Amino acid sequence: MDRYDPRDGEIVNDKTHSPDATVQFIGVIRTPYITRDMCPRQGKLDGPDCAIELLPEFVPALKGIEKYEFLDILYWLHQSRRDLLQQSPKSDGITTGTFALRSPVRPNPIGVSRVRLIRQEGAKLVVKGLDCLDKTPLIDIKPERCGYTVQAPDKVADVT
Repeated sequence: MDRYDPRDGEIVNDKTHSPDATVQFIGVIRTPYITRDMCPRQGKLDGPDCAIELLPEFVPALKGIEKYEFLDILYWLHQSRRDLLQQSPKSDGITTGTFALRSPVRPNPIGVSRVRLIRQEGAKLVVKGLDCLDKTPLIDIKPERCGYTVQAPDKVADVT
């Protein structure tokens, strides 16, 4: 049995779905984690320094990023399976639905981590708190939701 084969009790989606969206990768994430076994299950804000390297054309989008202590990083879990509907995380045959887990195995393998911004070095952000493999494709960077103040004027839906 291959370590990526379904475990006892897991349910696999055998239907293939054609893509209906396009995601543009904006950079790459550099971590010390070369294999899935090396990856922590959740990132730790006191973990190792990691780097988020943006493609040169996206560097202007970093303007103002240094005023945030925490960022939400979205990334594509490029080595994950996409077909499990129920998973057995403990390998004990007891399953849980994929959407009730933070497993990297999902129909759309999008990962998200809250990280601490240590510093910016041009096109590179040095952060702590990632839990993904080295060379993971970067989807987006956002200021932490609770630390962000909307800059646009209120609209009707905001005040009712």
